[in-house]
Amino acid sequence: MFYEPANGHGLPHDPISALVIPRPVGWISTISAEGVPNLAPFALFNIVAYVPPHVMFAPTGTQNGRFKDSLNNVQATGEFVANLATWELKDQVWLTSIPAPPEVNEFELAKLTPIPAKLVRPARVKESPVHLECRHVQTVRLPHVDANAANHVVIGRVVGVHIDDRVLKDGMVDYAKLTPMARLGYTDYTRITEVHTKPFPKWPPKA
Repeated sequence: MFYEPANGHGLPHDPISALVIPRPVGWISTISAEGVPNLAPFALFNIVAYVPPHVMFAPTGTQNGRFKDSLNNVQATGEFVANLATWELKDQVWLTSIPAPPEVNEFELAKLTPIPAKLVRPARVKESPVHLECRHVQTVRLPHVDANAANHVVIGRVVGVHIDDRVLKDGMVDYAKLTPMARLGYTDYTRITEVHTKPFPKWPPKA
């Protein structure tokens, strides 16, 4: 089939999120200007630069008539933490996606343990094996079909990295021990079950 997104797809459910897969889940912790912690997962999340490292997450549309708390908090404080969403924690990750009011602390809601970061104000998720402490660099606002809404891309520079020693093996991250959670389309998730290792090709190619 072929369709133009502006004209609709004619399927029971929008297929676009099921076509760019799998996507890492960014479990973003922030804090409001009033000091209320917030924790929310984002299926639009990735690393966008290596040196210096930068990551992005993308809050889409609006929630209960206002932009999402994660976006509002980063705009107000300039900081966030990207916690690794793991398969073991998938139920807690799912629960923190609930559209709760801004005064709700999702750490408490999901019975997770907040621990202090070293360089930024938002708390880290103790149960997660990896935390990326980030300072806000730029937010790009993209158009939305709803004139009262918008899609945002929040970019942060990684200023601090925490890795649980138990997921390291011979000085490298062990994916099997890490068990990252990934987003598919619709309401589906997955995890890594197989790894293929192959060095990058060099020029000129071998015959």
